[in-house]
Amino acid sequence: MELKYVDSKAISMCKSVGMEMMKFSSSFLDSKLKFGVNVAPKFCSCKGLSVKASYSRTSYDATSSVTKKNFLVDTFSYQINGTNRTGLYFRDKWVLDASDDEYGGVLVNAERLPSNPGKFTSVLRASLAHWKVKGKKGVWLKLPVEKCDLVPIAVKEGFQYHHAEKGYVMLTYWIPDEPCLLPSNASHQVGVGGFVINDKNEVLVVQEKHSAPALSGLWKIPTGFILESEEIFTGVVREVKEETGIDTEFVEVMAFRHAQNVAFEKSDLFFVCLLRPLSKHIKVDDLEIKAAKWMPLVEFVEQPLIQGDDMFKKIIDIFIARLGKRYCGLSVHQLVSKFDDKLSTLYFNTVDDPDLNCEAS
Repeated sequence: MELKYVDSKAISMCKSVGMEMMKFSSSFLDSKLKFGVNVAPKFCSCKGLSVKASYSRTSYDATSSVTKKNFLVDTFSYQINGTNRTGLYFRDKWVLDASDDEYGGVLVNAERLPSNPGKFTSVLRASLAHWKVKGKKGVWLKLPVEKCDLVPIAVKEGFQYHHAEKGYVMLTYWIPDEPCLLPSNASHQVGVGGFVINDKNEVLVVQEKHSAPALSGLWKIPTGFILESEEIFTGVVREVKEETGIDTEFVEVMAFRHAQNVAFEKSDLFFVCLLRPLSKHIKVDDLEIKAAKWMPLVEFVEQPLIQGDDMFKKIIDIFIARLGKRYCGLSVHQLVSKFDDKLSTLYFNTVDDPDLNCEAS
């Protein structure tokens, strides 16, 4: 890397020995380059003609220009469709605005993306060349819905889909010629189920409006998915409230199930939780739930679908053992870790009794 002064005269000298300017508009050249400063030819070292070579950064102090502004210029070589090219561009105009991540990559600023597809194409190519010379690795490109017409351009340049949300699609590009180390999209969905039992030994159960034919007629515990940035212990309380109208207090996680390829080829984590009821009156959610009621525990356990399914039956066995103080679940403990200085929830068993005489606290 070297520092050197360059102006329109020096640029012309570079062009005369084969350097190809990027596609600046004539108005841009007129306003940014033609400062009329005399610079000796020795300041124009046309490095970057070799494909694998070369990168130089140029600081231009436009003291004689009307703009009185400093511009940072990069000289680089790159390939487009197998053709070797070199370019010179102003960094503040021709490299996408991005910040470094902690893993040697860059995060493109979605708010400052060019809206014009043609300009985006040129700037994206120049940016990739710039980041390659800088030794960057992964590129994260977040394209908002309002700029969805830029997605095909990025894909054509080698970007791959990573994930999508309501307002954007995230694409990635791995620069080094080595195995990609960028993390994959979220691989799991997290579900919760609430065992709620009252002082009459009755279980809060529901029948869903939409279920698989094999589960038709089954009375089951309230279940659902936790939301983004929601804790397991708060998510299960919310789900029970939404489906049945019953207020509850979280006691502990009794068990969890891990299954593969459940929905959209994602894995599924399902946490079965013990809850204490704080209210009695049921108010059914008409959108999802067909019916809800308090069912005697014995009647709940004797359902043919429960008795005929190993998974359901084992969960019931765990629940009954917990009620009989012969099993200990995982209670909630919130701690701050120095790794990220954030509050995290740790679920663990704190019982010291070797006989496992557990009591819900």
